[in-house]
Amino acid sequence: MRMETMDPDARALIESALGGDESAFEELIRAHSRRLFAVAHGVLQNGAEAEDVVQETFLKAWQMRRKVRDAERFEPWLVSIARNRALDVLRRRRSVPLDENAAEFPCHDVAPGSGMDDAERDACVHRALAELPEHYREALSLRYLEGLDCRAVEAAMGLSNGALRGILGRALETLRRTLRPAATELLEP
Repeated sequence: MRMETMDPDARALIESALGGDESAFEELIRAHSRRLFAVAHGVLQNGAEAEDVVQETFLKAWQMRRKVRDAERFEPWLVSIARNRALDVLRRRRSVPLDENAAEFPCHDVAPGSGMDDAERDACVHRALAELPEHYREALSLRYLEGLDCRAVEAAMGLSNGALRGILGRALETLRRTLRPAATELLEP
């Protein structure tokens, strides 16, 4: 287990926000909104719902801020609020089909030159992502769509380096199988 120390300025900002300083909390909102959006979007595959989850996450964090005693636990706590809220939203809509237009673009081959335009290819890739298990979607979204480095993804998801590498490898392999071998070059890390 690696021990990392938090930047003293970040620690002071978090402690100030947890103590009730609204301007410090607003700064934390600006600093963490993108990451929380990536977590929520990784689960939900829906931008509007992910934005709602981010807002609800910050509202809940503000209301429950006194429960966090250690500034170093703030970021993982915030991510877990967002992940849990997104999972709640996902559970509520599980009975609703992910995409009413799913049959519109058959995803037999998403490789460049396959005759699909960019919108069709994007729709197929998004459907394939939506079919992945939640932790696969979240890891892929944070690493490749949000562009976070592996350490940041590990911290956000509470994983070891080996666990993250395994999840990313299995997720990419599942996408490759779903989207056909011809699309492999699209999914290279």
